[in-house]
Amino acid sequence: MTEKISLLEAFKQTDLRLGGHGPRDLHMLKKAVMNLDDHIESDMYGKGDVIEKFEEKMARYLGKESAVFFPSGTMAQQIALRIWCDRKGIKKVAYHPLSHLEIHEEDGLKELHSIEPILLADKDRIIQLEDVVELKEDIACLLLELPQREIGGQLPEYQTLEAISAYCRKKGIKLHLDGARLFEILPYYQKSASEISALFDSVYVSVYKGLGGIAGAILAGDRDFTEKSKVWKRRHGGDLISLYPYILSADYYFEQRVGKMEKYYKEAQELAIFFNQCQSVSTLPKEPVSNMFHVHIGVPKETLEPILIKITQEKGIGFTSYLKELNTGVSYFELGIGDMYEQIPKDKLQAAFTLLNEELLRL
Repeated sequence: MTEKISLLEAFKQTDLRLGGHGPRDLHMLKKAVMNLDDHIESDMYGKGDVIEKFEEKMARYLGKESAVFFPSGTMAQQIALRIWCDRKGIKKVAYHPLSHLEIHEEDGLKELHSIEPILLADKDRIIQLEDVVELKEDIACLLLELPQREIGGQLPEYQTLEAISAYCRKKGIKLHLDGARLFEILPYYQKSASEISALFDSVYVSVYKGLGGIAGAILAGDRDFTEKSKVWKRRHGGDLISLYPYILSADYYFEQRVGKMEKYYKEAQELAIFFNQCQSVSTLPKEPVSNMFHVHIGVPKETLEPILIKITQEKGIGFTSYLKELNTGVSYFELGIGDMYEQIPKDKLQAAFTLLNEELLRL
């Protein structure tokens, strides 16, 4: 009798996967450093060529005066909001109800900085200009997440961003960009990173999400802002003696992948069509606006998981390593397209979706 395995175990056993860049293993670090000079000196407590050159490179790319490398985006963003609150003398900021700061950081902003978050808009939609205009509270800073991950990576129209930016500047409200996936939205907006960043006073980007580095983040803005962020970075314990494995991998995968975002975006659109043609399946958004989207399937988790395991084992393609329940009878998972998708032969991909549809029609 064959032993049952979990969805995660089945996913790990296949080399063909819909999303991501591949396993996060030692190979990704080896690949990043294999052709580098063995005598490159590490950074030391935030100083040295290896970190300063990368920070300068990212500042240029984002069109900002200065940039600082942080070990995590959580640290970088809390510090950004703290700086703006101190400058304004108001301990309140506004952001979406499903912001990372609100649902994934154990109230760090409140507990570490005594900053009160004001939640804008309904949780199922993105922030619009009228939400900001109708805000009754005085705030130091507004944070916008582009794309809004927890609702499938949705984006506002670019004109809306421009209008919000202009309104905030008129009212003296600092505008911060949670751009963890900023690189991934450039193809949709048909704008450069610096054009989008120009609408914001400070910008955070991840170096591991779409790029596939090991870990880390960049926080960019004017020099006074970034110099203050370095002080807070030290206070948070973010000045490790050296961060060069993170920085070298970030630099390598930035060069390898930032130019592929248009390709990933088009592949996400193609893949969403496959999903939307299946029984009881829909994507959010229906047509992706970046390389990431959510897949909603109107089947309970305990019913859907064996179907996905079967597809993985019989067709050799991993759809996802996990399932979450949106509500009773609906399961979902997130997909972010990277280097793995292009490795799947189209006939195999079609066969996997044919099997998915057949299994769902039987229910």
